[in-house]
Amino acid sequence: MLNPNRHPGESNPGAASAPVLFFSAFEPSGDDHAAVVIAELKRRHPDLTIKACGGPKMQAAGAEIIERTGDDAVMGLPGLAKIQEHRRINARIERWLEENPVSVHIPVDSPAANFPVCALTKARGARVVHLVAPQLWAWAPWRIRKLRRLTDHVMCVLPFEESWFRQRGVEATFVGHPLFNKPIEESLLDDQISDWATGTPQIALMPGSRPSEIRKNFPLLLGAYTRLSAEHKGMVGMVAVTRPEIDPILRDIARQHHIDWPDTLEIVHASTDAVTRWSTLALVVSGTVTLQIARQRKPMVIVYKIGRIGWSLVARWVIRTPFMTLPNILAGREVVPELVPHFVGSEPIAEAATELLEDRSKYDAQVRELDTIVNRFTCQNAASNAADIIERFAGLGANSSQRDGNQNDTQSAVSSPIGDRA
Repeated sequence: MLNPNRHPGESNPGAASAPVLFFSAFEPSGDDHAAVVIAELKRRHPDLTIKACGGPKMQAAGAEIIERTGDDAVMGLPGLAKIQEHRRINARIERWLEENPVSVHIPVDSPAANFPVCALTKARGARVVHLVAPQLWAWAPWRIRKLRRLTDHVMCVLPFEESWFRQRGVEATFVGHPLFNKPIEESLLDDQISDWATGTPQIALMPGSRPSEIRKNFPLLLGAYTRLSAEHKGMVGMVAVTRPEIDPILRDIARQHHIDWPDTLEIVHASTDAVTRWSTLALVVSGTVTLQIARQRKPMVIVYKIGRIGWSLVARWVIRTPFMTLPNILAGREVVPELVPHFVGSEPIAEAATELLEDRSKYDAQVRELDTIVNRFTCQNAASNAADIIERFAGLGANSSQRDGNQNDTQSAVSSPIGDRA
């Protein structure tokens, strides 16, 4: 059993000489975030044992997957069924932990899914080090007490989070955002989009990954696209989705809302960066993808539909931020048109997009604002910084030459131009 009284970050004197790390991620974004950290840890320690509840990117990075998670976040289950499925997952994890003790548990985002798992690992003596801070500053800040009980350290991906958590008694460190770990490989993206349709303008539609998001928001994005196409005869569009299985869902949504699928609109899979680089402007559902778009300094209009009753009765009382989208939260003011929460139809989205497309000064102003936001991340290598902290809690030593090599990679990433992006 690990010693609960030692200072956070000290190696456990009673731990086995070969620590076991356990990552848990429950959404595609968590799979993305964890994969780069796992890859960095395996680069430093090729024989390190890393187990995970996660997806294909974590597995490709070197983790042994004990429970495949994240697929249902894309394809979805009804609310009750999803709760029951998570209970079954937790029961399987609990049985696995009885036979497989872990040294450090690294939960990735998704506090509702991860907190029960943290309770299981914490009770068995593991140190718990969160990767991607639960966004308690935006909603349910009273859950900070639960977080204090269920974590030893929080690795923050947004600059202001470190002080927010520290002021509330939670050890925290800003490590940077995994999205900014590597420079954008522009030549590879250009090769990928070389045979894609071209027009004026080129509009990206980013409908989200969760099924509930797609069902609520894609009709709005599609409606805005059809309105814009009526005013811009040369316009073409791309819908970026995570998996091919989403295609029939999108077309079914169009049929249900009596919207004819435009001949100028195509769907591509697992190509968010390429679609962003290709595009002139993005219509995007609020989420981490907004930073992915911002990284290429491409203007966007952000939307998130929520039921008016649910907003009035619950959400408006628990959400504590003046802005709801990451670019505006980071800027501290509205630099991107933010239709969140959105209760009505697609016309306001089309109007906001038209204003950017037809007023070059506003388009360029958003590009400059996004550049300022992105520059706050480019001096940080999230994978390296997170690996340093995990090593410390696991009692691992890093090979100095490996560290030096990684720092050189980081400096190269910082000095390389990121370039324009969709």
